[in-house]
Amino acid sequence: MQSKNILITGGASGIGFGIAKQLASAGHQIIIADLQLGAAQAAAQTLNELGFKASAIEVDVSQAAQIASLPVQLLPLKIDVLINNAGIQHVARLEDFPADKWQQLINIMLVGPALLTQAFLPSMRAQNYGRIINIGSVHSLVASPFKSAYVAAKHGLLGFAKTVALETGDCNITINTICPAYVRTPLVDKQIAAQAIEHGISETEVVNKIMLEPMPKKAFIEMDELGATAAFLIADTARNITAQTMVLDGGWTAR
Repeated sequence: MQSKNILITGGASGIGFGIAKQLASAGHQIIIADLQLGAAQAAAQTLNELGFKASAIEVDVSQAAQIASLPVQLLPLKIDVLINNAGIQHVARLEDFPADKWQQLINIMLVGPALLTQAFLPSMRAQNYGRIINIGSVHSLVASPFKSAYVAAKHGLLGFAKTVALETGDCNITINTICPAYVRTPLVDKQIAAQAIEHGISETEVVNKIMLEPMPKKAFIEMDELGATAAFLIADTARNITAQTMVLDGGWTAR
């Protein structure tokens, strides 16, 4: 397919970088947006050294003014595909959950995607093409204890996508949410340690009894699965797939 300009938030590491690498290998131009400019530049350099096309930009997705300025900062480049991936986690009982941390998770993983979509929709409408992909989670569909803010934010992405899909039904713009079960990233590794403390069990038990136990497949989701799903959603043949929840959960939600 024709090369697209793809902006990925939180693209310097983890899921964001995994998807960036796979889409870059397909010939697309990647803009890695990250809170840490140095990390974003290093990730872009890695892709460029592989012969791909990538650049970096610094953005804090919890800051509305920074988001609003992105389309102008990127000119003359216009974004064809927005991948809302930036995220953080905090594991704690609600009684012990700091209020500012709860708000931060919502701002980064729900308000941020809404404002980013708002910023890039006008140019997508003008060119009659746009693909918006939210990186949700199996926790967009189910809940786990000690993750109230994360679960609330990820659930919210589904309602947000459905609303935007209705508002963009008159043009060639789609919005969908990819919802994987656990992917072995640095963010998940931190969760393993945190959950071991909260549950009073070992880290091995967290992996086997909490993370993989609900999955009939008993396996972490791999980066190539996420990248291939994103590639499918941006293709012309997916032009009528919108407001959908793409669940990669090893059968978790079948129960």
